Amino acid sequence: MADVPQPGAAGTATGAAAGCARPAAGIEARFAVDYAGFRLDVDLRLPGRGVTALFGHSGSGKTTLLRCVAGLEPAARGRLVVNGECWQDDARRILVPTHRRALGYVFQEASLFPHLSVRRNLEFGLHRIPAAARRVPLDHAVALLGIEALLERMPDRLSGGERQRVGMARALLTSPRILLMDEPLAALDHRRKQEILPYLERLHDELDIPVLYVSHAPDEVVRLADHVVMLGEGKAMAAGELHATMARLDLPTAFTEDAGVVVDGTVAEHDDHYHLTRLDFPGGAVWVQRQPAPPGRRLRFRIHARDVSLADHLVEGSSIQNLLPAIVEEVVGADTPAHVLVRLDAGGTALLARITRRAAEQLGLRPGRRMWAQIKSVALLG
Repeated sequence: MADVPQPGAAGTATGAAAGCARPAAGIEARFAVDYAGFRLDVDLRLPGRGVTALFGHSGSGKTTLLRCVAGLEPAARGRLVVNGECWQDDARRILVPTHRRALGYVFQEASLFPHLSVRRNLEFGLHRIPAAARRVPLDHAVALLGIEALLERMPDRLSGGERQRVGMARALLTSPRILLMDEPLAALDHRRKQEILPYLERLHDELDIPVLYVSHAPDEVVRLADHVVMLGEGKAMAAGELHATMARLDLPTAFTEDAGVVVDGTVAEHDDHYHLTRLDFPGGAVWVQRQPAPPGRRLRFRIHARDVSLADHLVEGSSIQNLLPAIVEEVVGADTPAHVLVRLDAGGTALLARITRRAAEQLGLRPGRRMWAQIKSVALLG
């Protein structure tokens, strides 16, 4: 984890902000970095709260951008403002060093002190911040990450997932203005990832700290993020709200086997006889396998393009139970000449369908055409 400043101390980011125009809440990140064979060139305006995923293939510039935000790239030129605090502005000769930036950094491997217990590792982070400036109490961080039973253990007695949770708690105890996470689950196997994801969701739901989350795993991005930046060859190919961005047909993510949309639904009712739960969302509802969540609880789910078929009339007597009226917005060629991708508007909720080009022509698909979307499967996230 990177060194963290003591908020309010002379010369910190808070003091430097006075030399920089104070924008509305949010993150302004404009950077240019040149290396042999690689150039990062981005100009981003990101939300000042929630989780923003930096998503892209290996070598796209995700970690380099994160390091720029942390002040760890000496060659980085540009401007960085985090919720009104100016940490870099080359035009005004402002450059706040890493150890004075109010940030927490979680790496792929938790770098815990091996000679200190979990409790003392946490206290190390906490004691770097004056008591009056602490915004996250130790007990709160411990509860959020579910590490109460680990406090007296030494790091060599922790699993990989437990070590990461301790590392995240230590980062929170530095009372950061922003939390940077560089593929924190990359070193974990599938089982450990599934164990730790609920704790990341708790951080999202309970803390008002913006998070920049680096990942190349679509399942992590769609489960955790509110906003997404898609990077490729050092440039931002797209940046926007998660749901809208995942439904775009002009991005590479639309042309993968995993293409689909993300929907936030609300538990409306349970059918105990058939062991089903109804999730309502703008534009309709879907039935899924019975969930333990109470009515009113928000649940995020994903509908893959491959699991959506289309009909020009309401089909009755089918095993497909989730049927939604929708309007065709766009039809484009897919990754094979035999298929097309169709984007639809289901009462305000975007859907994608992957169907054969032959079927598209027989149905006469065109923008404005009213259809029925037949959803064969829904993947719950979390």
